[in-house]
Amino acid sequence: MQTERLLLRAPVPDDVGAIFERYAADPDVTRYLSWPRHTSLDDTRAFIEFSDAEWPKWKTGPLLVFSRADGVLLGGTGLLFETPYRAATGYVFARDAWGKGYATEALRAMTELAGSMGVRRLSALCHVQHRASWRVMEKCGFEREGILKRHTVFPNLSPEPEDVLSYSRIF
Repeated sequence: MQTERLLLRAPVPDDVGAIFERYAADPDVTRYLSWPRHTSLDDTRAFIEFSDAEWPKWKTGPLLVFSRADGVLLGGTGLLFETPYRAATGYVFARDAWGKGYATEALRAMTELAGSMGVRRLSALCHVQHRASWRVMEKCGFEREGILKRHTVFPNLSPEPEDVLSYSRIF
């Protein structure tokens, strides 16, 4: 899948090193994520295995995001289906990719993909303090539904569940 500036594709085993180095092991990048920062390449290999299991079930899953200009790995996004008509999305980008509109471009691509696959409700969550993330969702037409209290553990912040903002895009 391509956008104006991005190439999105499923992760493959050869991507392990780049994923680990570019974003998965970075404490700043993973701060507000619901998965723990990768501390070894085995953690990243486990992500590839998870991805490999998702794709056959739904014909989509996690996607890596690359620059079309130079082929550099910028981050990740994707769709995770809950039912044939309901999916969730999210995004993560390397620190040097922040503030360049890549998250907005990738989320718009996920919105288009979801609509083309018959999704009726696309949801996304973010930590209440992650202003940059919720601003991206709002730019992409997601509506804030409210705050889910003590909903999600952000293992890179705390072992306790934290409040999240719930967003959705209805098709």
